[in-house]
Amino acid sequence: MPVLTRALSSVEAYVDFFSRQPLPVLRRTVGEFSRLSADIDRVTRQDIATAVLSDPMMAMRLLSHLEIHRKAAQNHDIVTIAGALVMMGVVPFFRAFGNLPTVEDALASRPQALLGLLKVISRACKAAHYARDWAVIRHDLDVNEITVAALLHEAAEMVFWINAPDLIQRAYDMQRANRGLRSATVQREIFGVTASEAQSALIRAWRLPGLLLNLLDASQADDPRVRTITLASDFARHLALGWDNAALPDDVACLSALLRIPPEVLLRRIGAPEEIWPKLLPAAYAGAFPASPG
Repeated sequence: MPVLTRALSSVEAYVDFFSRQPLPVLRRTVGEFSRLSADIDRVTRQDIATAVLSDPMMAMRLLSHLEIHRKAAQNHDIVTIAGALVMMGVVPFFRAFGNLPTVEDALASRPQALLGLLKVISRACKAAHYARDWAVIRHDLDVNEITVAALLHEAAEMVFWINAPDLIQRAYDMQRANRGLRSATVQREIFGVTASEAQSALIRAWRLPGLLLNLLDASQADDPRVRTITLASDFARHLALGWDNAALPDDVACLSALLRIPPEVLLRRIGAPEEIWPKLLPAAYAGAFPASPG
């Protein structure tokens, strides 16, 4: 599988290159599909949906496939995995996705890139979990849409890890050397484009549901649905660095305001260890929870 070793001239050039490469999925997804298809008379759509929602690349493949093969009866975009499976059917699903390439094979010679990709996928799955829970608290009109959008919030970064591992590793190294650099600034210097620009173009080119453009549009940050997704992604990224990450107190404050629940209720819901509550709670609350000695 060819990979990029230098920046391309435009967003369109990246999309063209990425679109000519097969999008691999996780090896565990292929294994799970094999297991489920072996018992196809008993498998449920929920069984399949659970596997798909654990793999952002598979979610992209499914939603794109459904749009490309859109039926006349489909008069609206399908954004949820459950909806896609209802529209497609179990047997046609396994027929369409019975022999998929894997990211482990694609990046077999680049173990560091594979590790980088798996870390992003892990964050994305956690972000989807948090976003779903917070959408339930907010009584969102469709928590499944929020779940999928959060899962795909960093889809462009995953595609870069697969197709341009050397370039994205340089971007990570640059930010590691200078924590003050903004991601968009680093991305533009290394790639010539930002991940956000690439992602919007990929959503259009791969014919993913148009609603994803709105739900992943950072310029609509005041929209509670968009804010839920953005905060879930930010929180998962910050938490990946540990509960003592300096950005988490701001995340907690923003989430408490968005969800309209007290910070200590939020911390209990997300499973924050009680010994670090004083560091995460606003000053007005922290005094009620003194730090554990030692």
